[in-house]
Amino acid sequence: MDLPDPAVDPARAEDIAPDLLVVPNRGVQLVPNIGVVGGSHSVLVIDTGLGRDNAEQVLAFAREQARGRRIYLTTTHFHPEHAFGAQVFAGEATYLVNRAQADDLATKGPGYLSMFRGLGESVARRLDGVQLATPDVVYADDRGHDLDLGGRVVHLRPTGRAHSRGDQVVTVPDAGVLFTGDLVETGQFAIFPWFPPHDTDVSGVRWIEVVDRLAARRPATVVPGHGDLGGADLLHVVRDYLTELRDETWRRRDSAMSEETVVAEVTDVLLRRHPDWAGREWIAPGVGCLCAEHSG
Repeated sequence: MDLPDPAVDPARAEDIAPDLLVVPNRGVQLVPNIGVVGGSHSVLVIDTGLGRDNAEQVLAFAREQARGRRIYLTTTHFHPEHAFGAQVFAGEATYLVNRAQADDLATKGPGYLSMFRGLGESVARRLDGVQLATPDVVYADDRGHDLDLGGRVVHLRPTGRAHSRGDQVVTVPDAGVLFTGDLVETGQFAIFPWFPPHDTDVSGVRWIEVVDRLAARRPATVVPGHGDLGGADLLHVVRDYLTELRDETWRRRDSAMSEETVVAEVTDVLLRRHPDWAGREWIAPGVGCLCAEHSG
């Protein structure tokens, strides 16, 4: 079944702080929340949308907001709807990411491009002509990067392995805003890109630790990868869900159930606890990941 067209709509952009806008995903699958953060001399775009056409709209919107200021681009992680439009920014923006994300893009990007093209006609059409971009600036994962936009410094910080190996969060300290990428979603089960043997870098155990650390910062506004914006409570919701997913999975693995039975039972439990959440297809990969982590 073909997915809805994953079209970014910059006309729906919302001001959430002075010179800080979010283009919301509006609940459309494979459309991320996209940020545009400004300072006195530069503007930072956070994530591109899926493919060239979406990225061209995002870049045009960023130009309007920049009004002559320099443009930077960063991406929260390498997955297609977040980073597979970066080629459009070449020559007009400086593209910077952390080392692990750059490595993910180079080594796993082609496989994800092929996989996403198989998700349906509308997605394949959005990915037509996509070429994976090479970042202009790659910073060390153990140091992070502070980007001075002019009177506003934005913090780019790798989290270590969680949703992906190269996850990066972006903080705007003066506004209390945290962009999390797919470490956090609203109103849906956490996305586990557990695709053995091709990609097994997601870690449910590390993910819990990462979200715990982010929650300790108590951001005023959390911009999730997908879904509605919220406060620090979003981080607690995600941490609590990941914890119950781990506990329900490991409890059953301790009893030597087959993985198939664990998946069925845990899925039933979580659907009853969260009947209104979207993305139920991500429960089984989450169980598979945590079964593997349980076994060491």
